[in-house]
Amino acid sequence: MAGLWARARAMAEQAPPERNRYVDFLRAFSILAVVIGHWLVAAPYLDESGAVQGGHLLGILPWSQWLTWGFQVMPIFFLVGGYSNGVSWAATRAKNGHYSDWFASRVQRLINPVFPVLLVWGIIAFFGTQLGIERAIVRMATELALIPVWFLAVYLLVTALAPLTYAFWRKARLWSFAWLAACAALIDILTLFYGVPYVNFLNFLFVWVGIHQLGYAWREGRFDSRATALLWFLGGLALLLLLVGIGPYPVAMIGVPGAEITNSMPPTIALMALGIMQTGLALSFEKPARRMLDRIGIWTGVVLMNGMIMSIYLWHLTAFVLVMIAAWLMGGVGLGVEPGTADWWLARPIWFALYIVVTLPLIMIFVRFERGSGPAKRDYPVPHWRLVLGLLLICLGLAMTAAISIASPDGVTGVRLWAVALPFLGAAFVGFGPVYRMVKRTGA
Repeated sequence: MAGLWARARAMAEQAPPERNRYVDFLRAFSILAVVIGHWLVAAPYLDESGAVQGGHLLGILPWSQWLTWGFQVMPIFFLVGGYSNGVSWAATRAKNGHYSDWFASRVQRLINPVFPVLLVWGIIAFFGTQLGIERAIVRMATELALIPVWFLAVYLLVTALAPLTYAFWRKARLWSFAWLAACAALIDILTLFYGVPYVNFLNFLFVWVGIHQLGYAWREGRFDSRATALLWFLGGLALLLLLVGIGPYPVAMIGVPGAEITNSMPPTIALMALGIMQTGLALSFEKPARRMLDRIGIWTGVVLMNGMIMSIYLWHLTAFVLVMIAAWLMGGVGLGVEPGTADWWLARPIWFALYIVVTLPLIMIFVRFERGSGPAKRDYPVPHWRLVLGLLLICLGLAMTAAISIASPDGVTGVRLWAVALPFLGAAFVGFGPVYRMVKRTGA
């Protein structure tokens, strides 16, 4: 950790003065909110028969669903992504750079850290199956640990469209956001009132690209006035209260077991309203926050967090599962407490301390994958057909990992090998990763 802090301090001191440090702060702050939210909402326990039950706090304590208005911070990630993608794509265009190189570098930065977590859980699922552990338990553990990968599939698609959405922004400005919001609302009407099947999946793009457009707006100074930011906050809050109060939308901004409607899978206009609210609230604090970030100690902490942000995001639930497995192997110690009770809440600090103790070494081991091995030197841009095919394979693999798990309910291995393999193959088409390096070495 001392070495990581020293490197972060050196990077912090080299940051150009024009860099908006609040972008990095929001990214780091959001990842902490995700980690705390996941550790809190997942509440497995042993029932009276001694069987493991995958408890979910939002289903056990309905009042806790209101907490998701603070802990569901994916809109902030897409807001920050819009700002960052706008900066980097504009710089690429100014240098007459190629889209393929720009996108390949961003794919690599996001996906390279995913490879080890997929391999580790593929191995765990395989040996767990071979050792005779009940497949339902193996699947539960694997599903829980790999929940974070769904976000990457959607974020990659939104990033891939950045040149188009940036051009849309430059032409229509905030009307580009308004059109996307209108499309998201139309999709909800078709889904909720007319029962049109599958069309709601389009909102993965309409909602998240819409929030991404607000990142472009932020970069161009549309939220510089605190009054303007607060108006967006109040408008988003009013719309969200209206949609939840008299509309068909649930309070929870993430899925709740047994609920007929979910605001996140796929996203709804209610989640977009949450994004508007969070955008306005976050950007109303930008000026004092940027003054705070002028302090080198605080800024170094933000740089350190951003240097390991994917490792934290991808491994924090693995740490959670490993702690749960250890407790189960020790006779279910601590797992007999019913979630949501006073004793359960009083025990949270102890459990959180255990999660942190297990997460830290995982970060130390796997943080090097954030830097990656670097793509091969390219004398020419990667053909677009390879980028598209690679993107589709990566996103399909990640989506299937989140939707149906890499743990197989049947078969000899207990692992859906094809789901594990797809991101590796997709990365090879883009021009990085272990499969790509292997192919290059063999000269195939």
